[in-house]
Amino acid sequence: MALIWVALATAIGVPLAAAAMSPQLAWRNAIYILAGFAGILGLGFMLVQPLLIGGYLPGLSGRLGRRVHHWIGGALVVAVVIHVGGLWITSPPDMIDALLFTSPTPFSPFGVIAMWAIFAVALLAAFRRRLRLRTWRIAHTLLAIVIVIGSAAHAILIEGTMETVSKAALCVLVLAAAIKVIAGLRVWRKRATSRGESVVRQ
Repeated sequence: MALIWVALATAIGVPLAAAAMSPQLAWRNAIYILAGFAGILGLGFMLVQPLLIGGYLPGLSGRLGRRVHHWIGGALVVAVVIHVGGLWITSPPDMIDALLFTSPTPFSPFGVIAMWAIFAVALLAAFRRRLRLRTWRIAHTLLAIVIVIGSAAHAILIEGTMETVSKAALCVLVLAAAIKVIAGLRVWRKRATSRGESVVRQ
């Protein structure tokens, strides 16, 4: 059990530590650095989220796991706000171009799309009780796919403070965790449906 937590801490901590040692930080101001590390931390949160839903983290399964999933989701929203807000303060023209999808940088559209998908999930969570469970699950899953793919592409395409190998490893882990959990949930739902149909037939 402890190995799982050590592996998770390593997967998130190594990219953060590598970024902290980047020589590019010498030419950045405090707000820009804070914004950048908020983005890295947000990517780390995206690795934790599917692991919580899948019940892969020891001691955080069932209802407690879902509750922590909600807390981490809120922390992810805060990290994104800090990331985008900090970049807006340091370079408003670049952020305007990014939000309008007119930026010449290839990573910008992926980041903006992922940002809006994260905000959409937060909005869905706020109105979850008013939605049908099936509608909530489908919408949440589709948005989660957009978030993971968009965020991973955004991070990979940026040539910034993040070290290349640790960044790529974290992005691969985020994608792999999301794929495994989403595939697993679909399998269990199909089994539950088939069992229900068999009971009705009997």
